[in-house]
Amino acid sequence: MQHRSLRLRLWLGAILSISVALTVAAFGLISLFEHHVERRIDAELRLHLNHLAAALVVAADGSVSLNDEPADPRFSQPLSGLYWQIDDITTPGLLRSRSLWDALMVLPADPLEPGGIHAHLLAGPSQQQLLVRERQIRLQTASGQPLLRLAVGIDRAELLAARADFAADMQPYLALIVVVLLLATLVQIQTGLAPLEAVRRGVGAIRSGQSPLLPDHYPLEVMPLVSEVNALLAARAEAIERARIWTADLAHGLKTPLTALAADAQRLREQGHPALADDLEQLATAMRRRVDRELIRVRVRSGTARHEARVEVGSAIARLLRVLQRTPEGERLNWQVEMPLEVQVALMPDDLLDLLGNLLENAAKWARSSVTITVTTAQIG
Repeated sequence: MQHRSLRLRLWLGAILSISVALTVAAFGLISLFEHHVERRIDAELRLHLNHLAAALVVAADGSVSLNDEPADPRFSQPLSGLYWQIDDITTPGLLRSRSLWDALMVLPADPLEPGGIHAHLLAGPSQQQLLVRERQIRLQTASGQPLLRLAVGIDRAELLAARADFAADMQPYLALIVVVLLLATLVQIQTGLAPLEAVRRGVGAIRSGQSPLLPDHYPLEVMPLVSEVNALLAARAEAIERARIWTADLAHGLKTPLTALAADAQRLREQGHPALADDLEQLATAMRRRVDRELIRVRVRSGTARHEARVEVGSAIARLLRVLQRTPEGERLNWQVEMPLEVQVALMPDDLLDLLGNLLENAAKWARSSVTITVTTAQIG
């Protein structure tokens, strides 16, 4: 029955959409953070490149040196993950940081305009992957214009570690967002399904006789259903009214022949045929009671009682007892009534009198000394 539950479908859709949305958001935030860190690293590497370019000194003999090495202590720590290197056309690693130890950054042979900066992802010492920024400068000296390539690299593991730390720090906040979204989904589902619950209560009120139709104050999306239900109830009421008319006609049509049959029985008795008269009278009485019982049963089972029709049970019982207590069978009995105050039923008064009349007549016929009438109520729906 789970696939028939609208609430379950809404929950599954909400959980799926929340999962997809948070997954996309998490990857997006991690990607944005990674790009942000890459920009910061790029700015740092460019700063080191500018520092190297400003500190370059070419001696009269053409030798190249630095008058001020970068101050970051990682450049002095072997295999620290931050490196710089200066190449000339013929000598890779002409100058390099102590952190490179005995390794070199092998720069690709790509064309590079003076002043431009290229970005590379290169292999570094100790199987490191380096994010490298490279620029090319040409110096003016007395002996010529030497062309130098300056490169600064940093271990990409730092970027990956920062990304992993950011993802770990983000998990509690994602969990909090999940809780908030689930609570919002709960409120949304409860609010969205509330009109359907109101329709269910309205149908229960109709079934119990408290209301004839569904009210028209539901949301617009539910009103087509409400209109169809009300139209069905109106059609049912019309059919019931036709059935009431038909049963009334049937009752009148049968009572006349039965009355004539009783009159014939009386004439036969006067003519000296008492046995035949008694048989006819007994047959007419049995047929009349059977017709009355079946007509009442048809009216009750077919829902002939309109919901706007309300009748008080106690007054109907009292009315019938006043009549029965004047009959020979009812006068000899002790009648007791046990019922709550002001009990009403959704029946027409005549239907209730017919129904209770048959029951009480049978009780008066077969009871010996007393009859106790007990009325109880039950909640429907």
